[in-house]
Amino acid sequence: MLKKIDKYILKKFISTFVYGIVLLTFVTIVIDISEKADDFVQSGLSAGEIVTKYYIGFIPHIVSMLFPLFVFISVIFFTSKMAGRSEIVAILASGTSFNRFLRPYWIGSILLALVLWLGYRYVTPKANSLRTDFQTRYIDKNSFTTTSGSSLYFRNDSTHYGQISYFDTSIKRGTSFVLQEIKNNRLVKNVRADALVWDTLKNKWRIEFVVERTYDSIYETVSQSDSQYINLNFKPQEFVKTEFTKDVLTTPELIELIRKEKLRGKEGINDLIVERYRRDASPVSIIILTLIGVSVSSRKVRGGSGLHLAIGFIIASLFILTDRFSTIFSTKGDFPPMIAAWMPNLIFFFVALYLFAKAPK
Repeated sequence: MLKKIDKYILKKFISTFVYGIVLLTFVTIVIDISEKADDFVQSGLSAGEIVTKYYIGFIPHIVSMLFPLFVFISVIFFTSKMAGRSEIVAILASGTSFNRFLRPYWIGSILLALVLWLGYRYVTPKANSLRTDFQTRYIDKNSFTTTSGSSLYFRNDSTHYGQISYFDTSIKRGTSFVLQEIKNNRLVKNVRADALVWDTLKNKWRIEFVVERTYDSIYETVSQSDSQYINLNFKPQEFVKTEFTKDVLTTPELIELIRKEKLRGKEGINDLIVERYRRDASPVSIIILTLIGVSVSSRKVRGGSGLHLAIGFIIASLFILTDRFSTIFSTKGDFPPMIAAWMPNLIFFFVALYLFAKAPK
């Protein structure tokens, strides 16, 4: 059961965070409007359309990006104020242990971590889809265009392997399609077609001008047809890749995309895997950063909040640098994606334990 002191600290925790994130979001929106004013005018859209088609998606994107950092800064700010007014000294002097004092911080950080976790899974991807669609259509028309694929190789299932020489995403048509069935290291069937076409009415793949060869231990059987339908485990939109692909997929969709890409044997998907693990790691970082924030700012010092905030910004900067370096090493090298996503949490978990041990008891 929460006591009065728990409610007092929890109220300060949540209110400080909400106030800070709303204020910074407002400032960010003002800066963004000033930078994109010309683009908004050229788009020919009304103010209401810009809000509904862009800023409804932009705001969740900014909030989710700044969420852990502002939880950290909020904890340092209001805890430092409490320490400066000797409230923490009074709480500890009354017989309350430091571990008991941390209870409302645990509750607040876990609650906010759960909010961010759900947001990363479902809300932020939908918002990013809205934001990036507007951005590619009206702002960065030349920078983030989708491209057709060439020399595409895929694994349809455990026995079928294929290739498409070229696929045009605009007309949903590929050329020089090959599909081979291999069992027990032996070629069983080879299907070649001049074209692979997506039938939008039936939502199925169709191959045209087909030559099909079937092999047994002795004979080869050849058959030809003008067209036939074929079952493939992907759809045309999966060939459409942009810089924002990983950002606009909900977590279940992202997991399914990674599964399919691994099944097809595609390389260079570490950016997708890192993003998948980061959506779990970032909410956990809120809890770790909260412990660091309390440990740093609960001691009354001569510099007051300013000194505590300075220390907080240094720690936050180091956290962000660690996160960025581990991500680059994974996406551009061979660093395991799971370790890359969780490494900042692992390193700063030990930092949190050290600062907790040094905190006033």
